[in-house]
Amino acid sequence: MALFATIQSYEHPALHRNPIICPKSPSKNPVGSLRSIIIPMKNKSLLRAQVADSSLVQPLLAEDEALFEFDEYMATKAKKVDKALNEAVPLQYPKKIHRAMRYTLLAGGKRVRPVLCIASCELVGGDESLAIPTACAVEMVHTMSLIHDDLPCMDNDDLRRGKPTNHKAFGEETALLAGDALLSLAFEHIAAKTTNVSPERVIQTIVELGSAVGSLGLVAGQMVDIHSEGKEVTLRELEYIHVHKTAKLLEASVVCGAIMGGGNEIEVEKMRKYARCIGLLFQVVDDILDVTKSSEELGKTAGKDLVSDKATFPKLMGIEGAKNFAAELVAQAIQELAYFDGAKAAPLYYLANYIAKRQT
Repeated sequence: MALFATIQSYEHPALHRNPIICPKSPSKNPVGSLRSIIIPMKNKSLLRAQVADSSLVQPLLAEDEALFEFDEYMATKAKKVDKALNEAVPLQYPKKIHRAMRYTLLAGGKRVRPVLCIASCELVGGDESLAIPTACAVEMVHTMSLIHDDLPCMDNDDLRRGKPTNHKAFGEETALLAGDALLSLAFEHIAAKTTNVSPERVIQTIVELGSAVGSLGLVAGQMVDIHSEGKEVTLRELEYIHVHKTAKLLEASVVCGAIMGGGNEIEVEKMRKYARCIGLLFQVVDDILDVTKSSEELGKTAGKDLVSDKATFPKLMGIEGAKNFAAELVAQAIQELAYFDGAKAAPLYYLANYIAKRQT
């Protein structure tokens, strides 16, 4: 399939020019330690057969989920992120812009990106406190992308997380400025609030996040997406759009967490490949949900891709083909995590499965 060539060849040149310092010894035999958590997958055809009987992707985890309390982990981390975000954007003068920033930033959401950042930091031996400022920054960037994406000049959406979109609540001018303010604050927040991390790693993190948003990252994907509406799009072109528009920010979340946590080059690149898979998985699932769920279930307008004649994975591959593709992405993501200690990698295994099974 074309995707895997795209994923494997998508490299970050700045990271190669500035390699991660202080390498640690790689795990000696990590695969065996995973068996208590993950069901071994002997072949992909078995996985595809499982997918056919599921609304999305069958769980890939062992039945005894008491080994790792994933829901508790997500709730605990999300609560810490919410607290930090609330403190990072206080309600101050001029109040309208700060209300608008807080309106979307604190509107709930699953906090998948900041939790991925923290989990990646912990996986390579770092403490969550090292990653919290970056986790908040990633969520600020993500929120900016939502605010701007909903604007009439972009996707023109009225509903986000079950509430009126930012421009509907505050007006287009304020929404545009709120997104701009969150984007600039993200980089300020990493530089000003990160402690006990070397300046080199802080700079690398800023470079990584900046590249994820810029003209070779999220903006590139959004630009190609806009100009592809109503046109015949190939699967490779669709992959390009979503590797950049959706997967790149998820990749940055994971990679930045690994950098802040002290990861070496091998660990960071393993995490990068894992993140590319789950980043594209996120979009494949999103496309499936758009045609199988209602607006009430999703908390946003359903069926818009079909109405606007946008290229989606179900449109190009069919629903079952898209589900099978999602299963392949999960399998490849899990393969990358096999390098690490199973207990430390558990949150990221469960997060991959969570993204595959999400219903909103």
